Amino acid sequence: MNQSIIDKDLDYIWHPCTQMKDHETLPLVPIKSGKGIYLYDFEGNKYIDAISSWWVNIFGHSNPKINDRVKEQLDTLEHVILAGFTHTPAVELAERLVNITPEGLNKVFFADNGSSAVEVSLKMSYHYHLNNGENRSLFLSLSNSYHGETLGALSVGDVKLYKETYKPLLISCIQTPVPKDKRIDSAKIALVELEEILEDRGSEISAFIVEPLIQGAGGMHMYHPYYLTGARELTKKYGIHLIADEIMTGFGRTGTMFGCEQADITPDMMCLSKGLTGGYLPLSVVMTTNNIYKAFYCDYNEHKAFLHSHSYTGNPLACSAGLATLDIFEQENILEDNKKKSDYILSKLDKFRELENVKEVRQTGMITAIELKGYKPEERIGLKIYTYSLSQGVLLRPLGSVIYFMPPYIITYEEIDKMMKVAYNGIKRV
Repeated sequence: MNQSIIDKDLDYIWHPCTQMKDHETLPLVPIKSGKGIYLYDFEGNKYIDAISSWWVNIFGHSNPKINDRVKEQLDTLEHVILAGFTHTPAVELAERLVNITPEGLNKVFFADNGSSAVEVSLKMSYHYHLNNGENRSLFLSLSNSYHGETLGALSVGDVKLYKETYKPLLISCIQTPVPKDKRIDSAKIALVELEEILEDRGSEISAFIVEPLIQGAGGMHMYHPYYLTGARELTKKYGIHLIADEIMTGFGRTGTMFGCEQADITPDMMCLSKGLTGGYLPLSVVMTTNNIYKAFYCDYNEHKAFLHSHSYTGNPLACSAGLATLDIFEQENILEDNKKKSDYILSKLDKFRELENVKEVRQTGMITAIELKGYKPEERIGLKIYTYSLSQGVLLRPLGSVIYFMPPYIITYEEIDKMMKVAYNGIKRV
């Protein structure tokens, strides 16, 4: 059965973030089912999903509470156009998101995925300024950032490979240095550099987009909340929107429900996705303020209205999964339990620091990163650790030479032990 699926897959499917030639020697892993933190293949093997399947399955696979909510919705309404129509799951989800996100984010714009949410926020910011008589076509982001892979999202990211390849297609964006580490002094230095850019080009810039506290695809780079506090003050001073890309950091990953909470700020826009539906269905939202909403509110004017839509905007099944996800947060002590688990992981990290090939170990909330040193990209050290970990029953998918843990919140302490032991042995072997 396994080989048949693999052969047909390679005949027809082009996988994302994959050099397909690798699969001439690296077998695909067909998955039959998932339950809790485990993925099961057709040969009876099981794998701890230590990365929550691209950071989305925060409550594990086939969660009974989310299952039941989606099944119930399936028999009622599977989809309806959200232009001129509405439905209960979208209304309930929007209301609950307004109630749990930072004060002042009172409007919800639905989209399909994280990259789409970023696109929405960029267009919304630019169009807001346009409606107020300013043509601000430049965006600002942090060095080492990543915000998705549609053209607008790529434009405001800082992944060298992407920028070089697609440069002629991208919108205008400049970068300001990210704080080099989690120390408050590093945040203060980076804020000085930020203000220098805003003083020079602030009148051209529409918005400053950041990943709060942790840069995900940028090697899980982490910085102090003080930077967000200062960035909020500076963007207000220069009349620039602050966009918080909480697609990865939202819904408990950083130790609080949203990373922005640790800086006690309200951005002008907040992008949410991934954990929003517990990893079940594609859904994203852009939370924004009444002030921005009112800039588009008028008698008929086709140029002033916000111009963005998706066929599956506010899909009832996805919204129902989102409601079930929020139910779990409300009914269980998720953030408190996560704090205990993150402390437990932290207590076991010293042995990684003792390895000669480890450059740095860092942690924020339920995200832990172990950065290796002394390897060249062509050595593909991450692929070697990925292959080893699979052989030991753990799914790790390193970012280059950065090995990280981002497991479902339901992981047990015994499963944490196995996850960390496999990672340690994999690092030691290379």
